[in-house]
Amino acid sequence: MAPNLSSSSNLRLLFSIPFLVFAFSCSQPVSGQTKYGDVALKVASILESEHYNREPFDDKMSAKVLDAYIEMLDFRRVYFTQQDIDAFNSKYRHTIDDNIKEEGIPAAGEIYGVYLERVRSRVEYAEKILNEEKFTFDSDRTVRITRKDAPWPGNSDEEQQIWRNLIEEELLRDLLSAEAAKKAAIELGEELKERDNPRAKILKRYRDFLKGIVDNDTEDVATIFIKAVARAYDPHSEYYSRKQYENFKIGMNKKLQGIGAMLRLDEDEIPTVEGLVVGGPAAKQGDLKNQDKIVGVGQGEGEIVDVIGKKLSDTVDLIRGDIGSTVTLRVRPAKAADPSQTSLIKIVRDQVDLKDSLATADLIITQDPMGETQKVGWIRLSSFYSDMDGGDTSTTADVRRLLTRLRIEGMDGLVIDLRDNGGGSLEEAVNMTGLFINKGPVVQAQNWRGQRTQKVSKNANPAYDGPMIVLTNRASASASEIFAAALQDYNRALIIGEKSTFGKGTVQQLRPVYGSKFNLFNRGNAEQKGALKLTIQTFFRINGESTQLKGVIPDLQLPSIYDVEDFGEASLSNPLKVDPIRPANYNLFSHTPLPVEALRRSMEPRIASDKDFGYIIQDIAEEKQRLHENRISLNKEKRQTEVEKNKAEGEARKKERIARYKDIREEEKNLFSVFTITQDNFADRNLTLKSEITSEALSGMSRGEDSAEDDEDKLLEYPHLLDPYERETIRVMQDFIAIRETGKPVNISSVARARRAALEPIAAGAQ
Repeated sequence: MAPNLSSSSNLRLLFSIPFLVFAFSCSQPVSGQTKYGDVALKVASILESEHYNREPFDDKMSAKVLDAYIEMLDFRRVYFTQQDIDAFNSKYRHTIDDNIKEEGIPAAGEIYGVYLERVRSRVEYAEKILNEEKFTFDSDRTVRITRKDAPWPGNSDEEQQIWRNLIEEELLRDLLSAEAAKKAAIELGEELKERDNPRAKILKRYRDFLKGIVDNDTEDVATIFIKAVARAYDPHSEYYSRKQYENFKIGMNKKLQGIGAMLRLDEDEIPTVEGLVVGGPAAKQGDLKNQDKIVGVGQGEGEIVDVIGKKLSDTVDLIRGDIGSTVTLRVRPAKAADPSQTSLIKIVRDQVDLKDSLATADLIITQDPMGETQKVGWIRLSSFYSDMDGGDTSTTADVRRLLTRLRIEGMDGLVIDLRDNGGGSLEEAVNMTGLFINKGPVVQAQNWRGQRTQKVSKNANPAYDGPMIVLTNRASASASEIFAAALQDYNRALIIGEKSTFGKGTVQQLRPVYGSKFNLFNRGNAEQKGALKLTIQTFFRINGESTQLKGVIPDLQLPSIYDVEDFGEASLSNPLKVDPIRPANYNLFSHTPLPVEALRRSMEPRIASDKDFGYIIQDIAEEKQRLHENRISLNKEKRQTEVEKNKAEGEARKKERIARYKDIREEEKNLFSVFTITQDNFADRNLTLKSEITSEALSGMSRGEDSAEDDEDKLLEYPHLLDPYERETIRVMQDFIAIRETGKPVNISSVARARRAALEPIAAGAQ
């Protein structure tokens, strides 16, 4: 039966379907005395009273919850039918709010039950046609690439045709892939590898998906639904179950209590060791190895629980625990000849520090056009992290350490790389901004009452005041946008990147959600059941503008394929809209405008003549056409022609790149030396070359022996390991420094050419 998530008596399903496949029966709530309707009521009450919009939880919000829940379950619109959607709308579009106020969420279980049955019926249909149908792949039919905005299937014939098309496309894709692999093996004279039967592989994929749906218990389903309640208010308000909240804190703290092993499920659903944290409890104990399979987990001397087939998150919960406690693992060694061969490994849990996303830096040593040594510092930051439990983990402290070493080494300019940095701690963004400006406001915020506050950097003087660039892309969001916008407004740094950042201009705070109906907030000794992250403010740049929806527009724009995609805050459901406010009082870092136009005039010819950017621009045009058409053919001959065309273009690109990169390496031999500085080696006497630092040292994770790198991959590596965006950013930095010193940019495509040109006075003079 479907999960019963209501506080009332048995509720009839929308459809008379026996859900025998469902893995649980929930006439009584799971997890002790947890009542998920009660939790939903608390979440709705907090949102109603504390969310920035202060919208009542009424019929309007009920409709938004329903839309969000349906989208979370079936965003591709391939499982539910229009009849299902009509039934959901009729029963729940204006009643979810009333049910929650009565501490019930019947819509969660009933809609999920229908969803489960639809998935099961689609899998059964997939099994039928995969076993019985013969596909000729010679029709003129096409299938939508994305169905996000497609109408719901209207009847059984229509939905069967949609699914037949989807399965036919998957089969065709696998068939073309297999034929391409076979052809490549023959051309290379390699032994043909036995490949899985495409039909069997696709069917397994669907069965695995169904199993995941079946394995969700009442708590999982309730969590999805309560997430939809939060998402109805805005895309960044989110409910976390207790387990999800713990994982969220781990991500921010960069610490956990456990054994320091990264796990994945193999194809037989056995937890397999993918990596070990260097210096962690498991690595120190020494018996657990990469690729070992964990088949059972016990606590101390207690009973060993079989974990084969369990959800990975459940296994992880069994392994994590308090510092000093012991976990016992039943392990099948990776090299065991007999699958029945196992051993018991006891590991004492401890705190595990995660290094994989801590701030790191490169010192790039090159030469200016006159042959003088020039040093560029490059700090990479994937998030603004901090310790949520009052510890000493701090982005600002880590960046300050790197900055100190880079300054000791005499850097001439600094790049802060925020590409793909999704944000994190607001306080860390403010504090880190303070490393580069004088004392003053960094960001403004406004609450629902219109009350405004400012976050201020209190540093009297910056830790670094030299030439500075911030590199962004479309995925730079939230705290990244605060940092970039403040430095742009202060006229402190040049912003380079894709056409804009993500566009998230809202502030969230975490609120605990407790299990007792008498404890809306942290009162008494109620057990915390989860946490709600809700939007409480919008933030504004110090110039009064908002980054909400439009993001930070770079001073210099680099072409990117992601500028074509439906990406960013504006593409999300229910984004907030805000108007500008009054600017803050602040003093520019420098009253001399940054030389943006001069830099653009110097940059544009380089991009126009750069082959790698040329490929990106070509890909942009093709992606625009693909998105416009939103169709892919089910005709093998047409697809084969397209595959061959793409392959030929890819091979031509590959051949051209190998030759060009070889020439660049020769031309720029010894021009760049790149050293990597980490939180572990920043105080070492000698610097470490980037080419010599191991992935283990960078990530703090041992993953076993790396496979030998393919010769062709080595030839295709960017010269000096600098991608086109990094290389162009360095060129802009050289121009930036030159303009500061001489009033003119370098205006050449490489320092190597400049040095050569210096030996040809007539030609150089003509330039």
